[in-house]
Amino acid sequence: MNSAAERLKAIDTLPATDLCGIAISTLDRLVTILNQETLLLRTGRLKEAGELTAEKTRLAQDYMGFARSVQRVLPRLRVEAPAMVEAMRVRHEQFATQMAENLRVIATARAVTEELLTDVATAMSASQRPKTYGAAGTMTGQPPVAATGVSINRAL
Repeated sequence: MNSAAERLKAIDTLPATDLCGIAISTLDRLVTILNQETLLLRTGRLKEAGELTAEKTRLAQDYMGFARSVQRVLPRLRVEAPAMVEAMRVRHEQFATQMAENLRVIATARAVTEELLTDVATAMSASQRPKTYGAAGTMTGQPPVAATGVSINRAL
């Protein structure tokens, strides 16, 4: 198998249109997955959105590799394929906007999930609260204990 340096050299020496085309194609597939994930999260389909994570991660890694290669040989690409370099720049800017929106949706889904789980834990602990009053007109017994068996995974 080729060494990492040989693989990088092979990518860096691709014809300009091929390298730009591969980078654009990878970015387009990544944007498609990102948009699907955003839509699924907005509609509350967290499990289905989670199923896209592996593919999204793979495409992001591939794209970052191609983007680094483009950066290494940018002077050559600007001479050999200036229109494709500009197309990549525009797509990358659009991708940054889409990624910011995706991150906002992920943060919202995480906050909603955490709030729901906290509400469930609070409700469960309230059911353990004593429901009688003592002679002084205050609740008797032990103070409410946090619900057992409920946890919040903050790694959503």
